[in-house]
Amino acid sequence: MTATDAQVRLLMRERNNGKTQQQAAVKVNLRSRKTVQKYEQLGQLPSELKEPRRHRTRADPFEKDWAEIEARLKAAPELEAKAIFEWLCEQNENKYQEGQLRTLQRRVSNWRVLNGNPTLTLDQIHHPGEVLQSDGTCMNELEVTVQGEPFEHILFHSVLPYSNWEWGRVVQSESLLSIRLGLQSALLKLGYMPQAHQTDHTTAATHKLGAADRQQSPRERGYNEEYLQLLAHYGLEARTIHLSSPNENGDVESSNGGLKRAVKQHLLLRGSRDFESLEAYEAFLFDIMEKRNAGRQARLAEEIVAMRPLTAKPWPQMRELNVRVRAEWNSASGQQRLQCPQRAERQVRHRSGLRMAHRGLVCQPAHREHATRARRPPLPNQLPPRN
Repeated sequence: MTATDAQVRLLMRERNNGKTQQQAAVKVNLRSRKTVQKYEQLGQLPSELKEPRRHRTRADPFEKDWAEIEARLKAAPELEAKAIFEWLCEQNENKYQEGQLRTLQRRVSNWRVLNGNPTLTLDQIHHPGEVLQSDGTCMNELEVTVQGEPFEHILFHSVLPYSNWEWGRVVQSESLLSIRLGLQSALLKLGYMPQAHQTDHTTAATHKLGAADRQQSPRERGYNEEYLQLLAHYGLEARTIHLSSPNENGDVESSNGGLKRAVKQHLLLRGSRDFESLEAYEAFLFDIMEKRNAGRQARLAEEIVAMRPLTAKPWPQMRELNVRVRAEWNSASGQQRLQCPQRAERQVRHRSGLRMAHRGLVCQPAHREHATRARRPPLPNQLPPRN
């Protein structure tokens, strides 16, 4: 009589407890005492006695055409099994049926394992509370509008790889201010701090090293000083991926696509892609991320145990630069040009994202000619100048 692994384990336990073979057989619902005796003598489970099948249960439908299929695979290894199957159907009408596609796919897959050059990759092992990965992802494909105007924007997206907990903020570019806004928002929402913050080689966090500073590759990059100051404020270690290795930031990269698909589905359910304000749009995004995070609480709890409570106060959403300007003169400060009144022929303090002033005299951003483009609403790190 055939027995399962579970039955054999149970009958062995009964025998160790002093039961007879007949009693053990009754206990595990086996009709024959000889079955108990058989597995006692073998000392193996039923699954361990099965040998892999080495014969075909039916004839190979592609045997006659396999030589030609193999020749085409050698000539073009990227050729897909479905394309080969469609080609076979065109060459041999009524010979193959749609249900045989899976058979060909399995055989092509086996051929690639034996004859191809597979790329070996190492699995990434994530530890609770170790790192927060961040990346900026363009959201323009969702065609969101604010008060009827097209809204081009980026979502600065942060993810904890172990639990996949995520948070994000709307920004206009991948700048240092965007990193500051996105990172601080994620930490404030989480309430805890991981060991490290990891990004790709964005110019907001890294820069190309000069010949004197390079140690390995001519493409080697170093961290920007202001970025390191931000991480030091929160006691975070700076990490980045290796060059040409986007898979090392794979968790946040993968979550980018998943979040955008979720946002698209919620927009379809909402019935409209237009929002009254940026705040309303961000509230919409926050609600989606809250729902996605709801199923991650168990693993998030493991991360929180390994993280430190957030105690540092947030940095202001601005950069301060001292620049010297003259009357009616356009001065490049950072990446913004400004035009100051005639009396402000002295140093002014430039707060990127805010207004610029010297002794009460306001310096407005200089007018520049642009191609016709929809006006964007002010972002959280960009406040309109005061009157």
